[in-house]
Amino acid sequence: MVAILLAATDITSKGFKRLPSYICPDLSANIRRDIRLLLRQKKGTFPCYFFENSSTFSLPADIEDLPRHVQTQLFDEILDTDVEKELNDELVINWSTEITEKLGSRLYALWNRTAGDCLLDSVLQATWGILDIDNTLRGALASTLHECGNCFYHRWKEYEKRQADLLKFTLDESQWQRDWALLLKLASQPGASLEQLHIFALAHILRRPIIIYGVKVVKSFRGESIDFARFEGVYLPFLWERNFCYKSPITLGYTRGHFSALVPMELDTNMPLGAGANIDNAPDEQVFYLPLVDHEGVFLPIHFISGAEANPDETIFRRWFDCIVTQEGHFVAIQHVGKCPIMVKQMLDVWLDHYRQKAASSDADNIGTQGFSTDGDSDQD
Repeated sequence: MVAILLAATDITSKGFKRLPSYICPDLSANIRRDIRLLLRQKKGTFPCYFFENSSTFSLPADIEDLPRHVQTQLFDEILDTDVEKELNDELVINWSTEITEKLGSRLYALWNRTAGDCLLDSVLQATWGILDIDNTLRGALASTLHECGNCFYHRWKEYEKRQADLLKFTLDESQWQRDWALLLKLASQPGASLEQLHIFALAHILRRPIIIYGVKVVKSFRGESIDFARFEGVYLPFLWERNFCYKSPITLGYTRGHFSALVPMELDTNMPLGAGANIDNAPDEQVFYLPLVDHEGVFLPIHFISGAEANPDETIFRRWFDCIVTQEGHFVAIQHVGKCPIMVKQMLDVWLDHYRQKAASSDADNIGTQGFSTDGDSDQD
């Protein structure tokens, strides 16, 4: 409960936030307990921690049934509107009306804590709709990097060395070791900011791809460009066998020093097939379409790929994702969203009830107002 209260106070200038996990602390605690029980550790030469099952969070379709002014309040209280506006304005997300409207795959940026835990928060929000306030995911990340250090270290060093070579920059082994030790330390410290390596490791814990849609340039508060951002791209669980992994990705957004979960909204199941259509006769599953290219049609970079795996980007994507090319020619990955876990659905129902009551109260006020005469007329002759 203390952790929940501390998290709830971390709203700074964003205004009041009413996340489902804040409204339902008991249910969110039970969800976190179940998540801990889903963690396993692989035996053998790659003792990586991983989740036994997969889940993908989406906003409930019932939001669309609320009056417009109540929807506005709801979005203000669950979304990070500043992040979403920046990603939209920079054409990082939602740049194709075919994808967002015709295919029903608009992405929404969820608010989370602004400390160094934002990456871990956003991963759990994109999967189970809660924050990592008890550091379950951080603990799994730190243990994975510690116990699988050799596997991740060699992959990380090879990738970073290629990046350094492009910049005509070299490091000796002692510097590589110091940098690696710092990455391990960051993984284990609650509140510490995380790096690309940690995203790569998280893809292995989830056993699924992570797509980062991010700004290409980091800007100051005054709008001045201060550095290149390196996070945008695709992180694949290369160290697992492909048949051990899910092809359905999660998506995160990156803005200046901050990660946010990017999630779709469920579509009304009474809608005609096309947008978010059920597939393979699975009534509890919807699909959404996530670009693997930027708005200019350039493939998103693939991080931590080894020289031995080097192939055309499309070939690699088709191995790790279910992909299609849309009618307008956009190369997209398919995200499968199955039936919402029972406790997550209960949490969302309680959260939505607050806004349903607001809508009902607003309707009652309108009816009451209409019952009074305002033009000076009376029942008397």
